[in-house]
This record gives sequence, C-alpha cells and structure tokens, in this order.
Amino acid sequence: MEEKLVLTQEWDKSFPQSDKVEHSKVTFHNRYGITLAADIYKPKDAEGRLAAIAVCGPFGAVKEQAAGLYAQTMAERGFLTMAFDPSFTGESGGQPRYMASPDINTEDFQAAVDYLSLREDVDPEKIGIIGICGWGGMALNAQRTKDYQNGSYALAGGVAEEVPEDAPFYVKDYHDYYKTRRGYHPRSLNSNGGWNVTGTMSFMNQPILRYSSEIRSAVLIIHGEKAHSCYFSRDAYAAMTEGNPNPENKELLIIPGAVHTDLYDKLDVIPFDKMAEFFRKAMQQQE
Repeated sequence: MEEKLVLTQEWDKSFPQSDKVEHSKVTFHNRYGITLAADIYKPKDAEGRLAAIAVCGPFGAVKEQAAGLYAQTMAERGFLTMAFDPSFTGESGGQPRYMASPDINTEDFQAAVDYLSLREDVDPEKIGIIGICGWGGMALNAQRTKDYQNGSYALAGGVAEEVPEDAPFYVKDYHDYYKTRRGYHPRSLNSNGGWNVTGTMSFMNQPILRYSSEIRSAVLIIHGEKAHSCYFSRDAYAAMTEGNPNPENKELLIIPGAVHTDLYDKLDVIPFDKMAEFFRKAMQQQE
C-alpha cells in the first residue's frame, strides 16, 4: 500500500513551463515499500503508446531542477518522460530523511521503469533511463516488470532439493546443511525459496574491499582450507594488509581440512578458544 504523500500542485520548478508539454504529478512505490513522487511530462496532443524515459539526478538535487528540465525537454521531442525524487529526498517518502543507499536508490530506478511499463500511454518495449551526475541507469528484465504488475516478487530458489551424483562438491556441501535435519529451518531462505530474483543487484557494483586497507582495528579472518570460498578470505586478507598502517593486528586462520559448512556447526572444528582469545586481547588493547 502506497504512503499518502502531500505533493505541491503549483509550478515550482527552477525552469519555465513549456507550452508544448502536458504536466502532471504521480506517485509509485519501490519494493522496499517507499512511495516515490514524480512529475510526468507528456507531449501535447500525443496519442497511442509512447516511448518513455525515467530521469533522476544530480546527486542531492530534486526533480524540480535538472531532472525536470531534462524530462520536459525530452517530452518536447516526443517522449513521455518522468522525473522523480529518489527515496528519502524531495517529495518522496522514506525515513530517515536525506539518506542515500546504493541498494535502495538502484531500486528507485528499477521501480520507475516498472511504473512506466504499466501505463497505458507507454510502450513497455521502449523505455529508457537518464541518470544525471551521481545517478546512473540500470537495465531491467521482463521478469521484474511481471513482478511489479503482480505486486509480488519471484524467488530465485534456495539450495537444490535433489543433488545429482555429479554435482560440484560445494552444492553437496550446502545441501548437507540446509536441506537436512542438520541445519534445515522453515524460515531460512537457503533452506526454502531463496532470495528475490531481483533482490541483490547492487552488489555487482559494490567495491566492498576497496577501503579495507584503512582498517586499524584488530581483525581475525577464519576459513576452511577445503571450502570452495576459501579464496574470498585469502583475497580479503591480502587487500586488508597491503599498505595498512596496522598489519600486525590482522590474522588469517585457515582450518586444515575443513569445508565451508564445517564452520557453520561443527563444534570440534570452529576455533572458539582462538576467537575468545582474539577478542580478549583486542579489547584489552583498546582500554
């Protein structure tokens, strides 16, 4: 259910209104339940389904500024356009105010295209994006549009129910934990339907380890030697210690012979004593 927003009805843009374009205000929601406010610009006397463009930016601006100017100008050229305020800013919803989130603001663009694709005056096969300054565009697939229309999101699927004999070891490893009495839980995503298909797109562009070499606090990384993911920890440790002013309090502990899920629940494998020692030492140094 969309939040009721109070939208300004008078023309309060930083640019003059065009006499070639019809202007209206709309709201739509993203998959985080945040209601977004937008201005629609449509060529006067236009008929049928039009090619459409969603516009947002610059970073920290509102739709009454550059985005609106872009949208109105493109509408003069025959497009149905929409300039919107991203979550937490302008007339859009979202708390706390004046925040930015790579994931949620990526979703804002996706939701904008979803909204446009369901309008009767828009050709859903002809929708583009303009991101000004700090806001970039994202490509969407047909599944996402169908999800928005249905009001629910398809799941990508958790760990496989049946594992063939020739499956990779890590698939068998996960199945042995998530799909058996050993670790199954009815609320677990991995044990059941998995994440939303479109749930984690922004992770593709997240440089998660970029500033790890600036970490001054003590860090202990633990990984199983036989885990398929062991290189993650090796790479993370290398990135964190190279050029770090405090490399001496960083440690990589590889557990010989351990696989990935051994460190989920094997009490004889998980180095709890080592962890306790690490924390006590680190905390004493902070006193």
